[in-house]
Amino acid sequence: MTVPIDLVDSSGTEVADPDALTRQAAFLLDRLHLDPDAELSIALVDEDEMTRLHVEWMDEPGSTDVLSFPMDDLTPGDPSGPRVTGVLGDVIICPAVAVRQAEAAGHGVHDELALLLTHGVLHLLGYDHAEPEEHERMFGLQDSLLVEWRSAGNAR
Repeated sequence: MTVPIDLVDSSGTEVADPDALTRQAAFLLDRLHLDPDAELSIALVDEDEMTRLHVEWMDEPGSTDVLSFPMDDLTPGDPSGPRVTGVLGDVIICPAVAVRQAEAAGHGVHDELALLLTHGVLHLLGYDHAEPEEHERMFGLQDSLLVEWRSAGNAR
C-alpha cells in the first residue's frame, strides 16, 4: 500500500513510534475505503505548540490531546464502490498529554496514541461526538477499528 502519509515529530519526546503510527494510519485509511493516493499529515507536537493551536483554532484555553484539520471534506468510502481520494488533512497529536491520559486510564502510551490517531482520522472524515447519536456512532467505529488494529498483532 502506498498511502502518502507524512509524519513529523517535533514533540521533543521519544514516547511515540512514528513507524507504528504511519502503519496504523495506512490501516485506517484502507479500512475506511480511501484511495491509496489519499493524503494524510500527522504532526506530533509539544505541549506549548498544542496549547497555541488549541487557543488559535478552537478558542479554548490550555493544551489538548488531538486536533484535526480536514482539507477536502472527504467521507469514508464504501467497500463496493470506488475508493475516495483527495487530501484528507492534518491530525495533530500531543504525546505529553497522551502520556498523562494513558496513566490516568491505566493503559500504555502506545495504546493512547493509537486511540488519538484513530479519533483524529475519524474527525477528518466528518465524524463528530457533540450529540449522543453522533457520539455512539463515532466511538463505536473507533472502538471496532482499534480492536481490529490490535487483533492484527499491533498491540503494545
